[in-house]
Amino acid sequence: MVDELNSAERLANRLKGALRRDARRLLAAGPPTVPMLMVGPKVPDDARVQQVLDFCMRVGEVQLSSGESVDAVTDLMLRLASICGLSAVDVDITFTSITICCHRGMAASPVTSMRLVSYRTLDLTRLASVDRVVADLEAGRTDVRIASVALSEAVAAKHPYPRWAATAGWAALAASIAVILGGGPITAVTAFVVTGLIDRIGRILSRAGLPAFFQQVVGGFLATTSTVGLLALGLFPPGTKPSLVVAASITVLLSGLSVVGTVQDAISGYYVTAAGRVAEIALQSAGLLTGVVLGLRLGFAVDVALEVSGDVSGSIGRYWVSVVVASVAAGGYALAGYAPWRSLVIGGAAGAAGWGVYRALTQYAGLGPIAATGAAAIVVGAAAGLLRRTREVPSLVVTLAGITPLLPGLTAYRGFYQLAVEGLSEGLVTISVAAAIGLALAAGVTFGDFLTRPRRLNPLTDPADVQDGPDSADPPSDGERQ
Repeated sequence: MVDELNSAERLANRLKGALRRDARRLLAAGPPTVPMLMVGPKVPDDARVQQVLDFCMRVGEVQLSSGESVDAVTDLMLRLASICGLSAVDVDITFTSITICCHRGMAASPVTSMRLVSYRTLDLTRLASVDRVVADLEAGRTDVRIASVALSEAVAAKHPYPRWAATAGWAALAASIAVILGGGPITAVTAFVVTGLIDRIGRILSRAGLPAFFQQVVGGFLATTSTVGLLALGLFPPGTKPSLVVAASITVLLSGLSVVGTVQDAISGYYVTAAGRVAEIALQSAGLLTGVVLGLRLGFAVDVALEVSGDVSGSIGRYWVSVVVASVAAGGYALAGYAPWRSLVIGGAAGAAGWGVYRALTQYAGLGPIAATGAAAIVVGAAAGLLRRTREVPSLVVTLAGITPLLPGLTAYRGFYQLAVEGLSEGLVTISVAAAIGLALAAGVTFGDFLTRPRRLNPLTDPADVQDGPDSADPPSDGERQ
């Protein structure tokens, strides 16, 4: 009897345990029918995000308007956003606008902001001030709020020199180029005065809102007709080279074109921005060509012809004189760009180094002008890359001032003269040579800067940072790069 009771209790216990297990299985949560929401990176609130994005865009605007490449501007903006706590950020830069977007996963909508780059100006002192603000933020000596105030003060600050100092810089550049090309004191003084007049008139036309194309037409026309008029009045003694005045003025007008930044954008894969800059360069070059040809035609109408001067003398003494004068030319460009005083010396040294390499290769090694220009530009670009490490002086000072003596002003004038006198075929060949020299100049600077600038990992090319998958091997599209 007792055994039967024990068996009944054991059966009851088994039934209770089975029921409890079934109850627990029924009450337990099953597998989710909807995937979990991917929240994404943790970011600050909307006000903080907008403050950081605005700061990044204003820094990028100053850099882009000064002629910096899109690759460098994009890298700087992404670096600043990361320092300020925004890790998932995209930057899209075109020729006239900057767009930045902060992604916040699927739980919150992204924050996107855009800024138009409505001006093109060169103030190397302003650029140096912005670089100091960025350096303080990266070093942790300030926060984004204080940096934004300092950035506003740097952008709103007046030019460090009066406007006539910039005019004197352009005029000194033209006079130095005239001497480098073989001109004497009278030619240099004439180039100084004519270029100063062109700059002042261009300033008035710019304030009146005249498009850059017509400003280039007026500049080329004034350079040619002023020289034609002085030659008709007999103010050039025999043996002088008045055509070098026009060549020097053309060099000054060409120095404002962003050839280096255009090639850097194309090489880096930013084809949309590069195409916009190419269109700008082509249009302004066409305006310069129109003005010079009109001036030459006017000279032919009054029986005054500005024939193209020959090549520069190849003596040893002339070589060293040209190197010294090239440093003055580069310093004049830096002064016209409102560079800090210390930068004037560095820019002059870069110009002397670039021109010295070019003349040595053409005079003693027998290289052609295109190859020699490319080699000299590599030296200038390498110096700019090394200077980028120190951040004491804007590297654009070395890049822009260093290449100024190498600009093909005389070759361009020879092509313009041939178009006006000798015919279309001869002129196009010479102009193509001038364009090739400009491309070699820009490509050499880009390559030299690449060789010496600080290395950084690129997640688009570094295998360690790329996720495995069928899409990882696909190259980024033009839109992704933009």
